[in-house]
Amino acid sequence: MTSTELRAKYIEFFVSKGHAQIQGKSLLPDNDPTVLFTTAGMHPLVPYLLGEEHPAGKRLTDYQKCIRTGDIDAVGDASHLTFFEMLGNWSLGDYFKEGAIEMSFEFLTSPKWLGIPVEKLGVTVFKGDEGVARDDESAAAWKKLGIPENRIAYLPREDNWWGPAGSTGPCGPDTEMFYYIGDKPCGPDCKPGCSCGKWLEIWNDVFMQYNKNADGVYEPLARTCVDTGMGIERTVTVLNREKSVYDTEIFAQIIAGIEKASNYTYGHSDGSAAGEGAEKDKSVRIIADHIRSSTFILGDPKAVSPSNVGAGYVLRRLIRRAVRHGRKLGMQTPMLSPIAKIIVEQFKGPYPELAENRDFIIGELDGEETKFMETLQKGEHEFEKLLPNLLKDPRKIMSGRLAFKLYDTYGFPIELTEELAAEQGMTVNRAEFDEAFKKHQELSRAGSEQIFKGGLSDHSEETTKYHTATHLLQRALRIVLGDHIAQKGSNITAERMRFDLSHGAPMTAEEIKMVEDIVNEQIQKDLPVTMVIMGLDEAKNSGATALFGEKYESQVKVYTIGNSPTDYFSKEVCGGPHVEHTGTMGRFKIQKEQSSSAGVRRIRAVLE
Repeated sequence: MTSTELRAKYIEFFVSKGHAQIQGKSLLPDNDPTVLFTTAGMHPLVPYLLGEEHPAGKRLTDYQKCIRTGDIDAVGDASHLTFFEMLGNWSLGDYFKEGAIEMSFEFLTSPKWLGIPVEKLGVTVFKGDEGVARDDESAAAWKKLGIPENRIAYLPREDNWWGPAGSTGPCGPDTEMFYYIGDKPCGPDCKPGCSCGKWLEIWNDVFMQYNKNADGVYEPLARTCVDTGMGIERTVTVLNREKSVYDTEIFAQIIAGIEKASNYTYGHSDGSAAGEGAEKDKSVRIIADHIRSSTFILGDPKAVSPSNVGAGYVLRRLIRRAVRHGRKLGMQTPMLSPIAKIIVEQFKGPYPELAENRDFIIGELDGEETKFMETLQKGEHEFEKLLPNLLKDPRKIMSGRLAFKLYDTYGFPIELTEELAAEQGMTVNRAEFDEAFKKHQELSRAGSEQIFKGGLSDHSEETTKYHTATHLLQRALRIVLGDHIAQKGSNITAERMRFDLSHGAPMTAEEIKMVEDIVNEQIQKDLPVTMVIMGLDEAKNSGATALFGEKYESQVKVYTIGNSPTDYFSKEVCGGPHVEHTGTMGRFKIQKEQSSSAGVRRIRAVLE
């Protein structure tokens, strides 16, 4: 079964079960500053899982592009990827455990759908602890469907529990589905979830059943929800009995492009063996994954460019890591954009934004690759300057401190420093480098926590005020600067707001004052904020504005700030939290207005 067929079958199945198909969202969450990327299929639906009503109803299904880089060092093995697709279905106060499990089982095992043999399936459920009892309800549902006790593993909170998103809020147990890919068990206790690698997780049903209160007590929720996710790449691997995700049709064309560019034939190992062929195969896999991730990030409607901060830094790391492994295979510049063109053609069907942004993708990849090659040349030059003193050391050891300086100052990868040192019969003190790098990561992480403190995911009172303020600000900007103004992104915490807008020139002091006065006038009027669900075309015809680059459902929420549907100050298509009256928001003050990128200005503001 191909990924295209799996994607279509999944949507068809859940639509037949009364689910509305909704659009997958951007890889770059606009109103959640707590993360850099959409990391799971449920991520865009958190507000609805936390209680908001979804315009499409209580049963939903979609496919969603995701990025996770927490396991980037594991990329190249049989299953790890930084970019992946998730299939999902949700119940918002409708069916619960038994219904979700029955549908999961039917889709997995029915000959009409995936037809996986029942004897190949195993599951895990929450084993319970001092706060919450064991999830016997899920276990009973699986047994009823024919999963025997010896293929049900009861695992602790770190394995089978979701949430809450913050220190308090909705949370609950989950049940995970595994496919047995081994030949014989690793031992008598080999069950789903075992670390031996013989069980591959393919699906996860999360049951939001409790609310964790400020005292740490888990209270039953009046409105329970189900959130599920199936990884396309892993499932296709299982269905086609392949040894790794990289051996599926998903990567066939991409790897063929790498083979052509490198003159190297992939397929010397399964990713676990050692030797030159295994190392080169791993490089092929890393290039394939990283360039696919980079292409999707650059092809996103809210795309970022490579940079030294945030999502742009992650993108830069992926691109440069791909280039470095391309050099190992002897690939010549430009080595990435030809592969990206293959990816655009392959995935433009389900993700038409890739074709729409093709020129931007290619231009950014070529530009970053050129910059990195210059970086490598500078790093090699700096290494040569250090070499005379290094060779005086009879131990033939380069300090990790110097190696980290090359990395931190010039962006020179430690692996290349080790290669250059080896050519001179030297080694690098890797432990010292790793210690310096760890300190660097801790400082960066601390800085990120300050930057992203708060966020819309908690729907706090202050964050809600700031979110509502973005509506007033956008309308005021259009009044003062013109109708060309469009929101290009925002970052909202409980302490302040950041708003990016399309505008080609700095705002004058007079313009800033006019915008502040207009916003504060609407706050002082204590205007009501109302919400109506309507069709997208109807919303646009009514005068509602929509977020730049966002994908919307056929039914959307329209928030109006004003006295009536025809007498209003602001009307926008939006899914976030809002105040009920503007009078509760405080006084609006712009602290800074500056350039963000070409043609984009950035406003930082507070509510005093």
